Amino acid sequence: MVKNKLKMGSTSVAEVLQMGDSDEAIGRMKVSELLEALAGVGRVRATAIMDQVGIASTRRLRGLGVHQRRTLIEVLGQ
Repeated sequence: MVKNKLKMGSTSVAEVLQMGDSDEAIGRMKVSELLEALAGVGRVRATAIMDQVGIASTRRLRGLGVHQRRTLIEVLGQ
């Protein structure tokens, strides 16, 4: 459901990150899954974004630090 909203553009990455703090299922989602759900972002681009921000490939949304969240949102322009 969240992935579909991201793909359609009806929700932002910042909103999903915020929802992940209170929703267990969203918090367990891998960052790579979140990025790949965005329109125009595939596996290669998601990996490049994560490398640029300094996020490990196994990191889950709930495990992101404040600086990683802020940088990820800035890089995505959301």
